[in-house]
Amino acid sequence: MASKLAQLQSKACHASKFVSKHGGAYYKQLLEQNKQYIQDPPTVEKCNLLSKQLLYTRLASIPVRYEAFWKELDYAKHLWKHRQELKVEDAGIAALFGLECFAWYCAGEIVGRGFTFTGYYV
Repeated sequence: MASKLAQLQSKACHASKFVSKHGGAYYKQLLEQNKQYIQDPPTVEKCNLLSKQLLYTRLASIPVRYEAFWKELDYAKHLWKHRQELKVEDAGIAALFGLECFAWYCAGEIVGRGFTFTGYYV
């Protein structure tokens, strides 16, 4: 465990050095590329206004997303009712998607356990 801690500290040190050396240039480049999104002057009032605009824009998009959800659900029901007409390619894509979801679930479980395959630390 102590050797892993030393490795982690070493990697963190290298990352910190890299960020301190190249971080400023990356920051300037990022701001330059996205300058059309920057509000000037950056005041608290402007930030509050933008956060309210984001909130209410998201709230206004709920009915559209609700409709899209029901359309997707109706389409899935239609596919299930007519599953005899389903092509092999479509079934293969669905199987691969299910396998990918399961793989991401397993990866999340491993990360949640602290990167162990055997179980949780108790």
